[in-house]
Amino acid sequence: MAKDPGRILIFDTTLRDGEQSPGASLNLEEKLAIAHQLARLGVDVIEAGFPFASQGDFSAVQKIAEHVGGSEGPIICGLARASFKDIKVCADAISPAPKKRIHTFIATSDIHLEHKLRKSRKDVLQIVPEMVQYAKSLVEDVEFSCEDAGRSDPEFLYEVIEQAILSGANTINIPDTVGYTTPSEFGGLIEGINNNVANIDDAILSVHGHNDLGLAVANFLEAVKRGARQLECTINGIGERAGNAALEELVMALHVRRSFFNPFFGREALCPTPLTAVRTEEITKTSRLVSNLTGMVVQPNKAIVGANAFAHESGIHQDGVLKNRLTYEIVDAKTVGLTDNKISLGKLSGRSAVRARLEELGYDLSREDLNEAFARFKDLADRKRDISDRDLEAIVSEQVQQPESFFQLRLVQVSCGSSLKPTATITLADQEENEQTTVALGTGPVDAVCRALEALSGVPNELVEFSVKSVTEGIDAMGEVTIRLRSEGELFSGHSADTDVVVASAQAYINALNRLIAAQGSKTLHPQKDVADFQAKPAI
Repeated sequence: MAKDPGRILIFDTTLRDGEQSPGASLNLEEKLAIAHQLARLGVDVIEAGFPFASQGDFSAVQKIAEHVGGSEGPIICGLARASFKDIKVCADAISPAPKKRIHTFIATSDIHLEHKLRKSRKDVLQIVPEMVQYAKSLVEDVEFSCEDAGRSDPEFLYEVIEQAILSGANTINIPDTVGYTTPSEFGGLIEGINNNVANIDDAILSVHGHNDLGLAVANFLEAVKRGARQLECTINGIGERAGNAALEELVMALHVRRSFFNPFFGREALCPTPLTAVRTEEITKTSRLVSNLTGMVVQPNKAIVGANAFAHESGIHQDGVLKNRLTYEIVDAKTVGLTDNKISLGKLSGRSAVRARLEELGYDLSREDLNEAFARFKDLADRKRDISDRDLEAIVSEQVQQPESFFQLRLVQVSCGSSLKPTATITLADQEENEQTTVALGTGPVDAVCRALEALSGVPNELVEFSVKSVTEGIDAMGEVTIRLRSEGELFSGHSADTDVVVASAQAYINALNRLIAAQGSKTLHPQKDVADFQAKPAI
């Protein structure tokens, strides 16, 4: 691939860097669902995970490589540290994909070399060509990243990049790993690389950045002006600490301000050709899916995908929008897939009608999953008169999100009121179908439910987050509940939706608890923090 593909390549790392958000761990089915949706969204590269981290991560990357994209779909990428072990495992995981990439990296800043890797600059200059050449021997498409490039000595950075390209790297990624730089600094770094690396024309220049100072998107847009042609980002901007650059913000900035950015691609300002291959009408659905499955709630004032992004409270704004939407809206809500459509389905509707509407919404369910979704739809139709597309999305998202069932909820019953002590009666079943029932008091009905569930499960944990929001408008709307539990320093999230928020709360708690139990005894490596396995030579 040439240095300048004539547009911006979108590299989505929701399933790798995004999943590193505390409490956002995903199971295999959830990762597959998100990967399929990312393919529908039209991203160029899906970084499916860090295969060396655990057997679960390896299996997830391998399944995505087998089932997502195809020859016309996105490149499936795996992350690997600059070690023989990591790179070989990564190559094995992505091997089923028709289009595959190994993304290997090593730190280049002095602070990382001294305190994390315990290596010298000379060591790095020996490791980089050896590891890139090894990766190149396994796959044709290799990406190399200079971790913490934003705080690296530019002259040393130029040397490392030149060696990586000479060794076969097709893409060079420049990460602002700790979200430290400002737009002018980051743009200057990209321009310096373009001007000082002799063979930079042989590779695509990519950027990756965190949002610690709220500047990630601004940094990336400045990098585009200076020659970056791949942007590494996540849905809803999720990721470690303050998150990553948000895919939806980058794509829509390039879409809405196309006339501003076109000249940087050698185009006429009014050229109508899109600057990315992303299907913008899939953005809202992708955002909701990722939010539901990770338990990472999108704040209402979030750009592009927040609940208030297209709401107008001010009387002056409302008057202007009613006369001409362009007075206060620079993005048509339909462009990002936001509609108010309701479907004419009710309790007398058949399975075929539900399946057809789900397919229109982009959900391709197996026969078994469709049967379960239809049963939940019928149950909802008995309790709710009007069912919207958003209700169907909530049903399917929760269905995909179910973790392995160590515990199953059989009964939820609460009593509360101004003169009553909130009391919950809960019945749980274990994997052997043994049922247990207990009663607990609490400060409110949800607190009583959670206390009863903790007592029945016998699994020590701390509830650190509880949030509830309405799926749609109206008194009969489904309530979506997200719960996070902490155990031994790790966070585990659970999500559920129901017209009864107490029932939804109980099921969300069980989902989080099942995740906690599934994770007990397993160790997952962090690609940047676990460095013991870095090595320049294979084990003998």
